[in-house]
Amino acid sequence: MSSIRAVTGPTDTVVVVGAGLAGLAAGLHLIGAGKKVVLVEREASVGGRVGVYPVFDIDGSHLYDVDNGASVLTMPNLVLEALAAVGADFESTTPPIRLATLSPSYHTRYADGSSIDVYSDPEAMAAEVERTCGPAEAQGYRNLRSWLAAIFDAEFDRYIDSNFDSPLDLVGSKAAIRDTATLARLGGFGRLGPRVDRFLKDPRLRRVFTFQALYAGMAPQKALAVYGAIAHMDTSLGVFFPEGGMAAISKAMADAFVTAGGTLELGTEIVDITVDRGRADSVLTATGDRIACDALVLTPDLPVVDRLLDRASVTRQGRGNGYGAVSPSAVVAHGTVALEHTAAWPARAHHTIDFGNEWAETFRRITAKPGKGSLMADPSLLITRPSVSDSNLEVIRGGVRSEPVSILAPCPNLESAPLPWSELAQPYLREILTTLEDRGYTGLLDGFVLDHLDTPETWARKGMIEGSPFSSAHVFRQTGPFRRKNLVSGLDNVVLAGSGTTPGVGVPTVLVSGKLAAERVTGHRSR
Repeated sequence: MSSIRAVTGPTDTVVVVGAGLAGLAAGLHLIGAGKKVVLVEREASVGGRVGVYPVFDIDGSHLYDVDNGASVLTMPNLVLEALAAVGADFESTTPPIRLATLSPSYHTRYADGSSIDVYSDPEAMAAEVERTCGPAEAQGYRNLRSWLAAIFDAEFDRYIDSNFDSPLDLVGSKAAIRDTATLARLGGFGRLGPRVDRFLKDPRLRRVFTFQALYAGMAPQKALAVYGAIAHMDTSLGVFFPEGGMAAISKAMADAFVTAGGTLELGTEIVDITVDRGRADSVLTATGDRIACDALVLTPDLPVVDRLLDRASVTRQGRGNGYGAVSPSAVVAHGTVALEHTAAWPARAHHTIDFGNEWAETFRRITAKPGKGSLMADPSLLITRPSVSDSNLEVIRGGVRSEPVSILAPCPNLESAPLPWSELAQPYLREILTTLEDRGYTGLLDGFVLDHLDTPETWARKGMIEGSPFSSAHVFRQTGPFRRKNLVSGLDNVVLAGSGTTPGVGVPTVLVSGKLAAERVTGHRSR
């Protein structure tokens, strides 16, 4: 697009609310464009869903920090792009960003006792597929990889890395018509699961290249094939891990922001917006302070944003319940396990996806209609062990050398299944630990020391839609130009960023959303 709708009037001073990845990216791009930026965060530290939960020992001393959200980093070039907006790079920040490429990206295990390692390198992955599934499947993998790359290449610039003013933007130029036609020819507007099934016959491999539909909030059989772009990021472009943990990314971005002249206000909750003649002219903090602005970027979850807009008497933009279809949620347990136990586990991998046998039934349960959802009967689980990649993250606990372990169990959101999580959380966690113990994770049931447990209820208390950290689902009516717009109708100078708006959910897309918000303020593309 050569031009976009933008904030009108003066934009010299911009307030950005929320110092997650979206807010940090927006702040960096705005400073790079010459704006004065104040970044305001309600928590005591930056990062949002790429922040930390501090853990303290029984004597009150700091023991270690838990990465509180995203554990999978893809497309780190988008972090570098945000840093470069202010002349920074991975080595110039404090802390510096030092990335390890995970190989394998994932270790996957199955109910029949088999396992498959997932590599981003095409030759390594083809060899693994041939070893585990045979030569025909190896060729199917190569063909699928080419198709996923083609989907990504046709989609990224047009559908992800661009602002939309109207669905007509998809056919508003020769280039737009070309990209949309290419996606149609590739089958991008069909369904992901059936398209992957054309390439692969082994049900285990099909799961490797479709489980990412969970991020889009849909079962693979229903998700649009354009979300093969997520599978491409996940299985072809590489999975990375920053030294020190995922929160090192947000800390480095915050350091670059402050070094470049930005103002960062932590522990500061915004409770209201003052409006004058159709423009936000300040935000009010919980302590009664007023921060003036020429333009405002809001990055919190949509329920928090909408409460602010309601107070400012701005008409809500959503539909139905205000947010349309909502993605499933997750129960996430963070804790430590003694190395004497983990040494005997089935594999030593940073990320292990341990699939239950009832894969299709799992998605039916966690993506069911309101009131019809239920917990997984045969759970598929993500186990993350960051010290496998960074031994400095190991913990000495009670004199015992231990490693941090996080376990993610997908579950329905609160609209799909309004379960009593305050009563259910601990028994459900024990059920999950028992399942994993039975699958070979010896010592986990009694050796897992719980430090933090998130459920749909805890996510909801933070303001997440229906208790889902994955926000609005990426059904067709909530995808691309049909997703919640990042320009706020009724206010000439307010822009949204984050997972609830364009382009959507995930670390890469949230980073892009911050850049797109900055472009709405500056009125031009930042590349």
